Amino acid sequence: MVVSHFLKWIHTAKVSERAAAASALARAYVDSDLPFEDRCAAEAALTLLLDDASSKVRLAIADALSMSHHAPPQIVSALASDQPEVAALVLARSPLLTDGDLIDRVAGGQKATQRVIADRPRVSMSVAAAIAEIGEPEACVTLLANSGADIASISFRRMAERHGHLPMVREALIADVRLPADCRHLLLVKVGETLKGSPLVLALMGAARAERVTRDACIKASVTLIEGTHAEEHTALVEHLRLRGDLTASFVIRTIAHGKVDFFGSALVALSQQSEQRVRALLAGGHDIALQALFLSAGLAAATHAIILRALKVWREVANGKRLAGVQEVSWLMLKELGGQSAEGDLAGLVKSIHLDTLRENARGHALAIAAA
Repeated sequence: MVVSHFLKWIHTAKVSERAAAASALARAYVDSDLPFEDRCAAEAALTLLLDDASSKVRLAIADALSMSHHAPPQIVSALASDQPEVAALVLARSPLLTDGDLIDRVAGGQKATQRVIADRPRVSMSVAAAIAEIGEPEACVTLLANSGADIASISFRRMAERHGHLPMVREALIADVRLPADCRHLLLVKVGETLKGSPLVLALMGAARAERVTRDACIKASVTLIEGTHAEEHTALVEHLRLRGDLTASFVIRTIAHGKVDFFGSALVALSQQSEQRVRALLAGGHDIALQALFLSAGLAAATHAIILRALKVWREVANGKRLAGVQEVSWLMLKELGGQSAEGDLAGLVKSIHLDTLRENARGHALAIAAA
């Protein structure tokens, strides 16, 4: 169809006819090797069709142009700002939209638009950062489900901070293998805060007990979290805990009691400001006097040194294949350093609680194994 005749015809054509003709013209523009004058005329006609009263016409153009590298950029830009049904096709597919274009539309705040952009085949780190920073929860969930999205650690953290209290976002974050360890800990804290403020929990326990129970549960969960954390993430997790005020002496003692020697070393590096090489060497084979000096420089009270040294020696023997032992035996030996079951004081209470928790866990595991046999 000659473009000049087409422009006269559209004024009397039905909507379905205009949509079909618009689609054909758009596909001819991107798929055919038109002469220069015909291309200019086709581009002018497509631009005119952007003002068509029917969204079906604009939708037909969007469908034809949405995946082309050769589509007229001004038409793509206009379609991307059209009503959601039309814009979605271009926002989801068009390779002509820059990161700046996409970020501007994320900032527009429409849920449907944000979700479409978050689900593009490839989402750059800057666009993902915009969604993490200002996106609605639904857009963040879509982004996390997108394997083609390049998400920076700080963007994971912002999603956890902004929406971690929402179950759908929290579950999507936890399910993502890319999630940094410090973000996983932040989500643990979010769960604890939610439980602590639950009307049911407050009614059953009271505010003071709910605070204590959730705090203890978060500490235990944090120790368990270390098991699934790669060694290269330990430094970031330690810094996160330190900034939150959670890297306490009691937490450090729990980590060594549970055999998290590598993490214990990362904590000592952060707290003592000594080199990682020196700390690792001392933990692997340092004498007690040198280790006690390290503990002091890390701010660990002298009263804690004996039980830490006892645990460290056992875990060294286990690592060297000279001994078989677990948390139950190690925590018992730590408690013996303090005087056994009759020992009193906060430190003894902490070690007792570690030992009793381990006894319960081991007994539960044994019972389940018997039931499964």
